Amino acid sequence: MMHPLNLPEFAPQVRQMANGKKEIFDPFRRKFVRLTPEEWVRQHFCNLLVTQLGFPASLIVVEASLTVNRMARRFDILAYTSDGKPCLVIECKAPSKKITQDVFDQVAMYNMKLLVNYLVVTNGMTHYVCHIDHQSGTYTFLKELPTYDSLNRKS
Repeated sequence: MMHPLNLPEFAPQVRQMANGKKEIFDPFRRKFVRLTPEEWVRQHFCNLLVTQLGFPASLIVVEASLTVNRMARRFDILAYTSDGKPCLVIECKAPSKKITQDVFDQVAMYNMKLLVNYLVVTNGMTHYVCHIDHQSGTYTFLKELPTYDSLNRKS
């Protein structure tokens, strides 16, 4: 069993491989992926987005590449509005990893390209949510995660 998280529980599909390693089914990528502590957080957070915050699964992308400053990078989770605009990027870390300034810098670097209005950083235990005002160049920490409906109204 993986680390308990500060996220809603759900029953993901997990299988044990012949080599002793475990895999978890990722419904967004439609395949089994290696079960790491970070992947455990990622799958639980995706579940939260869909089941609690109303995000359509079809508008969530998991682990995709982007290029920032001519360097290939991979974001953990990106959600889109109903009109196809990216609105929320989430950086997931293992529960044992502290959320540091480096983690915020990482997601902020992704946002140089994505230009979303909401950034989330989580290790499954602690979650930080920021609203970015691109016009003023400021950000505000929020107490809770935005719902899909609220993002669609603000986009």
